[in-house]
Amino acid sequence: MRIQTILSKAIICTFILMFSSGTLLNAQSNTPNLEETILNLDKQFWKAYNTCNAESFKNFLTEDLEFYHDKGGLTEGLDHLLKTVRNSLCAPQNPRLRREVVAGTLEVHPLNNYGAILSGEHVFYITEKGKEEKLIEKAKFTHVWQHKDNTWKMSRVLSYDHQPTSENAAKKEIKLSDDILATFVGQYKAPKTGLVNISVKGKNLQMNAGKMQLKMHPQSETLFFAKEMPLTFEFIQNQKGKVLKFIVRENGKIVEEAKRM
Repeated sequence: MRIQTILSKAIICTFILMFSSGTLLNAQSNTPNLEETILNLDKQFWKAYNTCNAESFKNFLTEDLEFYHDKGGLTEGLDHLLKTVRNSLCAPQNPRLRREVVAGTLEVHPLNNYGAILSGEHVFYITEKGKEEKLIEKAKFTHVWQHKDNTWKMSRVLSYDHQPTSENAAKKEIKLSDDILATFVGQYKAPKTGLVNISVKGKNLQMNAGKMQLKMHPQSETLFFAKEMPLTFEFIQNQKGKVLKFIVRENGKIVEEAKRM
């Protein structure tokens, strides 16, 4: 009796393992097709977003959509989201946003008996009237795709970890000697910012102004930039090489000038 019980359990366990392995192989063999499908739908969805094609945009979303945004909060329902899109994002009088995926960050995972999860990182550009497009923000996202009635639609959208960024993030910094970096160290005074302290931190400069701390990366022997914001800092020297001041530019326009004390 004991032997029969053990054999019965062994047969059941073997059957379960065989069934589980078969299911796993099925899922794995379908993964490439799933990934291709989701990534293709994702491209179409963001094309509709970037071109403000609301009619196409809504076809990718379920009626009971839930959209979670770390700054905007929760938006419930497709109708509510479409109203927001039409009245703000795509309103003719407002600046136009463009989204772009960060290459190499997309991941697709199957969601059993439901659909799939897509996650990744993206950046946003803004174009204001009469101005050139500029990079303003980066964020992470997670989309839950529902497969129902032979149709794929997003039912849950999460957009989070939004952080300001700039095109400076892609700039390459150069290495300056400690002696050159030391020539910029000191106190400066600016009309808007007030007292500014410049110090050396590693192979960069650091600016301290009140509670603000900012790392300045060398682009040339007298020009530095901030990676987090679209700011550059140009140090002006006299004929003898003494630093007199530095000029702060935002998106190429002068916004501040700090004179050495």
